Amino acid sequence: MDYEYILTRIGDDYVGEIILNRPKQWNAFNTPMAGELDSALWEFDRDRNVRVILLKGAGKAFCVGIDVSEFPGKTALEYRDWIGHMGKALVTMSQISKPVIAQVQGVAAAIGAGLTAAADLAIVSEDATFGLTAINVGLNCIGPAVPVVRSVGRKRTLELLLYGDMIKAPRALEIGLVNRVVKRDELDQSAHEWAAILGHKSPLAVQTAKKAFYMAADMEYYKSLEYMTDTLARLCTTEDSKEGINTFMGKREPQWKER
Repeated sequence: MDYEYILTRIGDDYVGEIILNRPKQWNAFNTPMAGELDSALWEFDRDRNVRVILLKGAGKAFCVGIDVSEFPGKTALEYRDWIGHMGKALVTMSQISKPVIAQVQGVAAAIGAGLTAAADLAIVSEDATFGLTAINVGLNCIGPAVPVVRSVGRKRTLELLLYGDMIKAPRALEIGLVNRVVKRDELDQSAHEWAAILGHKSPLAVQTAKKAFYMAADMEYYKSLEYMTDTLARLCTTEDSKEGINTFMGKREPQWKER
């Protein structure tokens, strides 16, 4: 599928890349790009050649938020639809079966910070900065705050949400917003290698783990344990689980059947 504001490519290592491509605007979200990102995520989720999705931003920044040139002149209902459209990908990343890794350089502000948090994993450059900045222009980032709070907790999210300050990569790592921090000139290679490692694990096991994790996250403690037990029991009956055990015992590379 052809897109105007994003780029996509698929490697021979099961890694599919989605690149936000408005570098002159620091990848600020406009209405078409928000829709294209959501479509690309679903497209890659259906593609058997993709097992891991790497979400990137072209140019100096990952994403600085929503393009403010689209802001004026809407009714409350129009704003509701517009804001919901802009935030679709924050929901979709948890709904699709394949893991999403955010690869972040430069600024990740507002919805850019939300995308970082909503991705299943995040690897960032040492110069990356993050913030829920809309409070500084009389608005707020309560949408992006939803995935952020699930990564860093209530107190830290409220500080980001209410003060609108940017934090640097080491602090983002410390509070759990991101997984890894690497040098800027090593980001592309490190992110792709990390994604490729995941891409060579059993797709069925990885996708089952992701789905179960999100399903159990909102359950009561004992119900979540029961759900996880049932899920693992079903996975144990699959051909991939047998292949994994056999390859471990036989010291050979697995041939995943994805069933």
